[in-house]
Amino acid sequence: MSLEYKQVQPPEGINTSNEHPLKEFGLLLAAVVLFIVVIVVSLGLAAHLLAPFIPFSAEQKMANMFVSQLKDKHVTPDETAMTGYLQSLAERVAVAEGLPEGMTITVHYINDETVNAFATLGGHLFFFRGLLQNVPNENALAMVMAHEIAHVKYRHPIKSLGRGVITGTAIAVVSSAAGASIMSDVLGGAGLLTALKFSREQEQQSDETALQALARLYGHVAGADVLFNVLEQLHEHGGQPPEFFSSHPQTANRIESIAAMASQHNWPTTGVITPLPPEFGDWLK
Repeated sequence: MSLEYKQVQPPEGINTSNEHPLKEFGLLLAAVVLFIVVIVVSLGLAAHLLAPFIPFSAEQKMANMFVSQLKDKHVTPDETAMTGYLQSLAERVAVAEGLPEGMTITVHYINDETVNAFATLGGHLFFFRGLLQNVPNENALAMVMAHEIAHVKYRHPIKSLGRGVITGTAIAVVSSAAGASIMSDVLGGAGLLTALKFSREQEQQSDETALQALARLYGHVAGADVLFNVLEQLHEHGGQPPEFFSSHPQTANRIESIAAMASQHNWPTTGVITPLPPEFGDWLK
């Protein structure tokens, strides 16, 4: 028995497509982009959930690498006195908020006209002269202080940073330049601060915790909304929008929310207002 070999030609067009090559490329690119978006969203959610499990001590070490770059090397006696007062108030507020053991707050006074205050990694709080010049009493200052400390308590900064790092890493898969730019903004000294944006829910949570702290400190929440009214009036009279507005809820909505929270929890809205130290104005000069 003999075997006969016969070459069979494949059918014409078996390896070709009627679709235009650019259309096929577009569909493939869209699929890749969609896949990356799903990965970024998934990793971002994972980072948000896992970030609180990072030890606070590790967060402090991370922050210490950048905080020193922001502090003025030449500190005057008045700046030292202001920092001491702010630190003392922060420690009182921290006790009222019941911060977990080992979670400490460090306040920095920045002698700059910027109207702002914010919390960042490792329990570091920054207060600018421009904001403090508009503070009418200690109760108003304590409200802002308590709000920023609440961000630290609930680990909002590390959650925000976690999303930024994950997003930058994922985008770097597609564009190394774009990914590197995002990572630089997130991990850079200034970016470490400006990149930490908090959600509306996180801001509301911090406001409610701050009000509760005020009620414990003073027996009432009078003065909680005073600073926000002052800043709003400055803005309405032609002043530049305070930097504080860019990272916090709209003032009108916030004032209404504060009143609603106080009513809901039966926190007294009237009471004795505690003045700032007599030397407060001199420290700001």
